[in-house]
Amino acid sequence: MTRALAAPVILGVLNTTPDSFSDGGRYLDPAAAVARARDLVAAGADVIDVGGESTRPGAVAVPREEELARVLPVIKELAGAGLSVSIDTLHAATAEAAVAAGARFINDVSGGLHDPNMLAVASAAAAEHGVRLMLGHWRGIPDPAHERSNYGDVVREVRAELAARADAAIAAGVDPSLIVLDPGLGFDKTGEQCWELLRRLGELQELGYPVLIGASRKRMLGAVLAGVTGAPSAPSDRDGATAVVSALCSRAGVWGVRVHDVAATAAAIAVERAWAGDAAGDRITLTGLEVFAHHGVFDFERERGQRFLIDIEISVDLRAAAAGDDLSNTVHYGELADAIVAAVAADPVDLIETVAERVAQLALGYPGVSRARVTVHKPDAPIAAPFTDVSVTVDRVRAKS
Repeated sequence: MTRALAAPVILGVLNTTPDSFSDGGRYLDPAAAVARARDLVAAGADVIDVGGESTRPGAVAVPREEELARVLPVIKELAGAGLSVSIDTLHAATAEAAVAAGARFINDVSGGLHDPNMLAVASAAAAEHGVRLMLGHWRGIPDPAHERSNYGDVVREVRAELAARADAAIAAGVDPSLIVLDPGLGFDKTGEQCWELLRRLGELQELGYPVLIGASRKRMLGAVLAGVTGAPSAPSDRDGATAVVSALCSRAGVWGVRVHDVAATAAAIAVERAWAGDAAGDRITLTGLEVFAHHGVFDFERERGQRFLIDIEISVDLRAAAAGDDLSNTVHYGELADAIVAAVAADPVDLIETVAERVAQLALGYPGVSRARVTVHKPDAPIAAPFTDVSVTVDRVRAKS
């Protein structure tokens, strides 16, 4: 069983702070923050990433009581409404309280380096609630002078340091399947170093962990736009450029993107997915499923039976499953395989075309499946000349109601 590249999970940024670089103060009031979160979800956000302390260069540290007062009422209301929530924090105590309030993602831009208790809290949260841990790369509190941006090969070094953070999380007891890595664009990295990380995303993905990208409204985009317009840009003027990065990240197969303007990113990803050949974009593929059955035109085929091999690719939106790590939001491929075996083995027919159609209609009966492409192979067909295989493929789309 393999999965084709899925559309990225979209994390909508919700800053409950007075001093964030792009929208500081707009959502400091809990009611305003909750309303904003609902707007982000309506626009296409899969997860709301709630932060109560800015990590912009020059930001002032916030007392833990203040950070908790900003984020906990919002997280409780959003989680109580069934929304997927992430806590964006450097502090273990805040992460622990947020998980207790309903957050199911911990987003630590320091990769667990800022607070020595973070990995232990994340381990307990992962074991008890299946909480995902997003580990960012940084080398300390953001430094606008880039005194720590002295890399030889930024991709190799960031990759090695992220691998070390993942190893530390696993040693602390975090399930490796719940770890997401973030190269930390803008954290102790120049604009060109950030672009190099994006150009060589594949090297980060080779570590085997899902990758999150947070380029939204950052200075690296502002520098590119200034080269076009000849003038500085406000953070909100960079949403179009952010959406382009999101679409390219979708093409590259990243796990998630963290953005302020969800609508623009959702639209850009939808266009990229359509360009890739499927509006939903996400696919589950099962190949080489072997079934012994009694299909065939000749009497001896029906009497003796023979092998049939089934390949199936189904289109189904996997974002909700990925965001919540929830089997109920995807197709259980073990159950699908069992159902295909039973369907193929039943009721002998003459043609493998009929078998393929039977399997396609079975797959389209699963909730969320919009398309099914089925190939039935008959490697032992009664053909006199030497051959390797004969097969029939059907491609069916769910009828619109």
